[in-house]
Amino acid sequence: MKILVIEDEENIAKLIKIGLEKEGYVVDLIADGIVGLRRIEVYYKNYDLVILDLMLPGKDGFEICRDVRGQGIDIPILVLTARNFIDDKISALDKGADDYLTKPFEFKELLARVRAILRRPKESSLISKLSVGNLSLNPITRKVYIDKKEVKLTLKEFGLLEYMMRHPNRVLTRDEIIFNMWDFNSESFSNFVDVHINNLRKKLEKKRNKKIFESVRGIGYLMRDDF
Repeated sequence: MKILVIEDEENIAKLIKIGLEKEGYVVDLIADGIVGLRRIEVYYKNYDLVILDLMLPGKDGFEICRDVRGQGIDIPILVLTARNFIDDKISALDKGADDYLTKPFEFKELLARVRAILRRPKESSLISKLSVGNLSLNPITRKVYIDKKEVKLTLKEFGLLEYMMRHPNRVLTRDEIIFNMWDFNSESFSNFVDVHINNLRKKLEKKRNKKIFESVRGIGYLMRDDF
């Protein structure tokens, strides 16, 4: 799951990023309202949630909520702000925010609110279970089973498998995978993808006549559903 954090307080933004990444999320940081709005407009399909401050340079969070919803973009938005007046809460929610949390905050509450929003039945939100062939994955419990036997994966392996299972029988380029599995400014190289795919193969393709992951030379990978 990928989250966009639009927050101009550098220390808070870094703490959020570190905390969420420890939970297995991929996180991008932006400190400017205009840049943040543009990122949403162009890449909203690649994000599962926006965590949005209200007091931002360039364009404030109220305007971002209004403009995003005005364009019919339904990406979930969690407002995280020091403004704790009831009128601010009402205004943000009326302009399209899905939730509102005030600073200072406990990270475990932020995390709980993130999980709650991602459980809601929206188009880009969390699906309770994914199944491809004899493989099943639960994004909520973060458990993976093949032939009804649980397979232990690292957080990055789990995230990569989830992304592949959401796009079965489709060739995914290395650039697509990198964008969705690493943050926007990552210096990750395409061989990182190869390494994690090989690790998944070792754990999931044991004693199988057919491969689950097919390499497409010079492009990327395809996950088959007929294994």
